[in-house]
Amino acid sequence: VPAVTPDHRIFDRRLLIARRNRMADGAADHEFLLARVADDLTERLSAIKRHFPVALDLGAHHGLLGARLRRLPGVELVVSADLSPAMLARGSGPRVLVDEEALPFRDGALDLVVSGLSLQHVNDLPGVLAQIRRALKPDGLLLASMLGGATLSELREAFAAAEDEIEGGASPRVAPFADVRGLGAMVAVEFNKA
Repeated sequence: VPAVTPDHRIFDRRLLIARRNRMADGAADHEFLLARVADDLTERLSAIKRHFPVALDLGAHHGLLGARLRRLPGVELVVSADLSPAMLARGSGPRVLVDEEALPFRDGALDLVVSGLSLQHVNDLPGVLAQIRRALKPDGLLLASMLGGATLSELREAFAAAEDEIEGGASPRVAPFADVRGLGAMVAVEFNKA
């Protein structure tokens, strides 16, 4: 997969930071989807009988997933990482201001990386996965949940139909999401490298 160049960026990361900073105060009032994802990820992780001395909550939002990770047996240090200073300030425990597209962790520093509803907003997902793989120990684990493929397809179709009728053409109004099969293949390729 070719590297993403600045003129091929889909997501404006500065705009994403501004929006997340703006919504940080009310994030806990609208966390139903993130709470569902946190429940699912922690349930999956609780079935794994391993010890994780250093875990990273990548794209931590306001700290909901990180707080739940800290309650799991076998998970010791949980570092919350987010690109929004305002969101990160709402969390607890060790926190680091990080853009998911430029991870500052040394090779083999992490035992576990968990990400809930954050990776769908990166411009170079293969590049981010490569950085995560390098930051994980050889037997490290990545658990991630992100919006994929058919998410909001009805909304996308409704916008396109309405705009085509009114304007005589349509522009994308909903962010593109990666296909689930493509994501699986991408993760398999990246994490099976020697």
